[in-house]
Amino acid sequence: MDDFQTWLTNRDRAEKTVAGYLADLGHFSRWFEQTNGEPLIPEALTPTDIREYRGWMQARKSQPSTINRHLAAIRAYSAWAIETGQSASDPARGIRQAEAQKLAPKWLDRKQQRDLVQAAEAALNTAKTDPAKRIAQRDVTIIKTLLHTGLRVGELCALALDDLELSPKKGKIIVRQGKGEKRREVPVNAEAREAISKWLELRGRDPGLLFSSQRGDGITGSGIHRRLAELGRIANVEVHAHTLRHTFAKNLIDAGVGLERVAALLGHSNLNTTRIYTTPGERDLEAAVERLAG
Repeated sequence: MDDFQTWLTNRDRAEKTVAGYLADLGHFSRWFEQTNGEPLIPEALTPTDIREYRGWMQARKSQPSTINRHLAAIRAYSAWAIETGQSASDPARGIRQAEAQKLAPKWLDRKQQRDLVQAAEAALNTAKTDPAKRIAQRDVTIIKTLLHTGLRVGELCALALDDLELSPKKGKIIVRQGKGEKRREVPVNAEAREAISKWLELRGRDPGLLFSSQRGDGITGSGIHRRLAELGRIANVEVHAHTLRHTFAKNLIDAGVGLERVAALLGHSNLNTTRIYTTPGERDLEAAVERLAG
């Protein structure tokens, strides 16, 4: 496992990806040993093992996305074994992925978006102390920024004051290191500009990260998720940061914006990644069926 981890790291895999592969391969390794009575080593792995493991996970009603994530870890393990001379052939070659109905990612409809924003604004209106008002305005600004720019949560956390260019009639956010360390510029519309300007009145113009926690240090992704979960509970809306990114993309598609522009705004290098937002979502299908009842 240590050698495999080093191999993954040397291939410039993200730390989170490496940790995920190791965890999933550990799960497969335990299954392999319990099933075959011997520990997992590259030369012992066969295509039949991988197919049986896929079937075992399907029998346990694992989600296709979970199964395919485990298969990706096994494929990486096989590639490592071949490259290091521990295996002469690739047992994962030709193993099919688990299939599922393709639906668009979850997003918020217009009512849910309004309910979430109103819950955040209500918290701001009822805040009694200056620290409470500061946190509430920060939360409103974060929600509106995510809804109107589609930033990834990590990109939002990394924003510094000098990544922001605002004027009364236009603005932009500079993402200096997006996914794959790609730089892009995202326009900021009037609603997001207004929220950011109000936040800056409380935050001040000191250099540093744009958003901070109650302790004054940079806000984390988990911190944003906790605040969104709390406000979502009040608004009766299930939400996390990526839901707002998906909502931004869905709103653009519904407004007739072309895929190339949506991809550029989201920082996608492959249009197929963006095209998923043109796929009907679960609520689209529910609405289609409900029309029959009319």
